[in-house]
Amino acid sequence: MTDRPKSSHEPASAKASIVFVIDDDVSMRRALTNLFESMGLTVEVFGAAPEMLHSKLPDVASCLVLDVRLPGLSGLDFQTELAKANIHIPIIFMTGHGDIPMSVRAMKGGAVDFLTKPFRDQDMLDAVVTAIERDRKRREADRIAAHLQALLGTLTPREREVLALVSSGLMNKQVAAELGLAEITVKLHRGHIMKKMGAKSLADLVRMAETLGIHRSKP
Repeated sequence: MTDRPKSSHEPASAKASIVFVIDDDVSMRRALTNLFESMGLTVEVFGAAPEMLHSKLPDVASCLVLDVRLPGLSGLDFQTELAKANIHIPIIFMTGHGDIPMSVRAMKGGAVDFLTKPFRDQDMLDAVVTAIERDRKRREADRIAAHLQALLGTLTPREREVLALVSSGLMNKQVAAELGLAEITVKLHRGHIMKKMGAKSLADLVRMAETLGIHRSKP
């Protein structure tokens, strides 16, 4: 690590963020801990990948700074294991012996960055801020999707049918014709759907349906 920068500003909501570090080099773990803590970030370090798998991960925006070459399970193999376990923490790889195939595999696996040692502290900090922001946005999107899924659960089967058709762009009379209902009945269903889903407009309802992956069944 080189060119230690002066902290210009602390990342937004850094206090609520955690950086996990996995590296078998004690001096590297210590240096990274000092760097991240200088930015107000909480840091948890591990000497090997399995140690992190066996620990309980807090439910906050976070990222993982991961050495490629580790004893036992390598960093790249650990990336694969995390994906299999449905753990979507953004990863920043670091290595003293990087090569192109290795970096390509890491980035295809969704890594935020691939830094070769010795790297500039600012490059690492930039990568961490980007990774934490990515994780924060993913968590927010997941939270919104879960809330919408709960609201969707309050709809009747018929209301779900109407929702799928209305959100696909059909007019009330078209929905009525497709479902064999009176147009006034469709209007009533639509009003109930808007209220239950908390939609302020048709455009709002369409966005909700899109987020939930609701699409019109093919006729």
